[in-house]
Amino acid sequence: MNLRDIKKDIEYVLGAFLEDCSVVASSNSKVAEGTVSELMEEAVVLYNELRDKVNAKVDNKKAHYTELRKEIVSRTDALYEKLSAAVKDAVK
Repeated sequence: MNLRDIKKDIEYVLGAFLEDCSVVASSNSKVAEGTVSELMEEAVVLYNELRDKVNAKVDNKKAHYTELRKEIVSRTDALYEKLSAAVKDAVK
């Protein structure tokens, strides 16, 4: 686990989420456009927060990167749950 890998993980995971939001917005007109754009904004804010954290100076890099990976997964899962809820609401 190194700095380059964790940065790539952040790019990949949040990039995939933004792409999924774009697909939902373009393929399902019933989903509130504002909802998807708000989720995309949340993802960008999360990206910036994680990049700031990954660049922070710490003593124990291994433990710091492990916690960051957990945070990437948990916070992105929360965003996906919100996106899923928006899609489910639109289908009703």
